[in-house]
Amino acid sequence: MELQVKMSQQMNMSQRMIQSIQILQMTGQELETYVKDLAMENPMIDLENMFPPATREDDIRRKLEWLEQMNEENRVYYNQEYEENVETDILSSIGKDEDEDLQEYLLSQLLIYDLDLLEHTVITYMIECIDQKGYFTLPLDEVCQHFQIEKKLAEKLLHIIQGMEPAGIARDLRECLLLQLDRRQMDEPEARLIIHQYLDLLGKNQMDKIAKKLGISLEEVIKVYELIQSLNPKPGNSFYTREMLSYIIPDITIVKLSGYYEILPNEYMYARVNINMPYCDLLKKETDQETKDYVQSKLKQAQWVRDCISQRYTTMIRVVKCIVDLQEEFFACGKGLRLMCLSDVADRLDVHASTVSRAVQGKYLQCTWGVYPLNYFFTKGVESSEDNGQVAAVGVQARIKEIVAAEDKKKPLRDQKITEKLMAEGIKISRRTVAKYRDACGIRDAGGRKKFG
Repeated sequence: MELQVKMSQQMNMSQRMIQSIQILQMTGQELETYVKDLAMENPMIDLENMFPPATREDDIRRKLEWLEQMNEENRVYYNQEYEENVETDILSSIGKDEDEDLQEYLLSQLLIYDLDLLEHTVITYMIECIDQKGYFTLPLDEVCQHFQIEKKLAEKLLHIIQGMEPAGIARDLRECLLLQLDRRQMDEPEARLIIHQYLDLLGKNQMDKIAKKLGISLEEVIKVYELIQSLNPKPGNSFYTREMLSYIIPDITIVKLSGYYEILPNEYMYARVNINMPYCDLLKKETDQETKDYVQSKLKQAQWVRDCISQRYTTMIRVVKCIVDLQEEFFACGKGLRLMCLSDVADRLDVHASTVSRAVQGKYLQCTWGVYPLNYFFTKGVESSEDNGQVAAVGVQARIKEIVAAEDKKKPLRDQKITEKLMAEGIKISRRTVAKYRDACGIRDAGGRKKFG
């Protein structure tokens, strides 16, 4: 009997520890959903004051103070960047509703076509199968098999879709580009030939090879290249998508007030479990034992979850404070990220590295320089003659970007030359690592970066 009790207690402790770990690694939105779902099955949880209003008001006040103290140059920079994006969005959204997605826009154009019930059903299905980039990737044979129709009808319906706006709804990139040339009614045989046969070489920026294969001048190839660049390889991208609803909501905001960094948690961080006191009164009343046992078990569950959420809050604040302390240079000027691993934070806080890992998983931090995943601040490094013998990998990547940005575009630097420049700056790095970091930054190789003409 005593052994069974001990085993039961151990199982309960194990389940509680698992629950505690799960709550720690939840994002703010996941935590809110979890507590609301739990409240549906546990009457002891009261959600009426899930987020303390006084704390939220205080955060808003402090954030406003921070905004007033922000450097004017930063504000101008972000405004310029925003205005450029707005201009692009306005140009690409003419003729459609702001919140209309690609499928809705295409379906609205069906009204002008005289389709029977079967045709309308099939074409609606085909439109729903178009991805957010504007590509119809479902094989027509599958459409035919699904609706028991001839391929000729499926091709006719696809042709109708491809006659709609936006131009370029297609099965692959080549078809997408050719359809846009057709819509513009442009007689460009070289462009069509390059799209048909040499799109891979064009993607690698090997225009001299294309010129030799076609027997035309490099200038003519460059002209075709500029024409193809004016086409849209992803015609559906300018439309609203359901995925756009998934905004990143930072868990923490870092502000500098009166010379000190202050940590402002998002309201999700304050999520708390309140005990429904009227149900607690049932324990004091003369109710049957089964009811008392039920209320007692639900009360313990609510109290444990409340404690886990409180511990999550404390752990995250401690971890973020440690990150700010260790990466102070970055928060001051937006660069200079130093080497830091999970154990650096764990040792300072006297916790296990896995605890730090769970605390930062899926969480985001907002500061003057933007919104960053907390994992961003944990960096690997390469050998250096400075900074205690190592420099952060992200710092090396940033330097590679700077070197490439300053190069002669007609004579771009090969990876070996970039390696030599970094070595001259005291960064010990191999050409292979430079190539890997360059790829990670989305920078093409020297051949792909070369400008012709």
